[in-house]
Amino acid sequence: MANGGPVEHGYPHLDTVRASVTALYKRLSYDTVHTFATSVAPADVAFADVDDLHLGAQRVAREMVRHYRLPDARMVVGFREMTHAAHVELAAGPEYFIELNDRFRTHRRDIGAALAHEVMHVYLHRLDLSFPGTRDTEILTDTAAAYLGAGWLLLDAYREDGASSQKLGYLTPEEFGYVLAKRALVFGEDPSVWFTSPQAYTAYTKGMELALRDGRQPPLTAAGWAGRRRYARDRRHAQDHRAPDRSDVSYAFTPDDRGPLRVSFPCPTCHQRIRVPVRGRVRARCALCRTVLECDT
Repeated sequence: MANGGPVEHGYPHLDTVRASVTALYKRLSYDTVHTFATSVAPADVAFADVDDLHLGAQRVAREMVRHYRLPDARMVVGFREMTHAAHVELAAGPEYFIELNDRFRTHRRDIGAALAHEVMHVYLHRLDLSFPGTRDTEILTDTAAAYLGAGWLLLDAYREDGASSQKLGYLTPEEFGYVLAKRALVFGEDPSVWFTSPQAYTAYTKGMELALRDGRQPPLTAAGWAGRRRYARDRRHAQDHRAPDRSDVSYAFTPDDRGPLRVSFPCPTCHQRIRVPVRGRVRARCALCRTVLECDT
């Protein structure tokens, strides 16, 4: 939790974020991911200053349990002084103890954001889905919360001005915006209408720019002129059995002794790598997220 200190920006965790989206599709399946097509509604996690602190926190925790489809899980929420925003004990269940930073006693509008992250920890724990290392698992948790419909609260908790700042979660604001944009492109749901923080809206628009750029990389037909020209040059190098002289591209050419040269590239939706023959216009279908891609290989 950044509380008054500097807020990190940009995309320093982008590779882990993309790997997290792939891991969600692999572990949950396309059908399960699509059961989360509707996000948590703002009214369902609204928390007024006049609401009872503990009863309100329990109500919001129950809403997160309902959204993540954990009907046999019970969250017990308390408050104490700590460095981080929150902590959850990942026991066998069905009862889980969540501690929130005392700061939330007076910043109740952000309790939903903290619980979105902590209850997602329980969800991933039950799935036995994690990454090596605490940092990467926390990035996975933020990404999963955002992609499955509750993480817009985490981005909306980001506020920054000349005198103060606040940010929850391990992703940067732009990375949260990127994951929410990837979700929006899949489900056609615009989370920006729920933002109360203008900085959150700005981060979302920046994330959307990058998410749209994912769908404009060669060999996809939506790639721009410069990308297509670079791809054609690299393809010639590969056909002449020379390694392409660029390392800053997402596609890779591989020889195939039984047929034509092949190219692999990440699916713009789930980032699973797709491998297709180099033979001009090709329609590919990602086996993981079922996205149909128009390619010019």
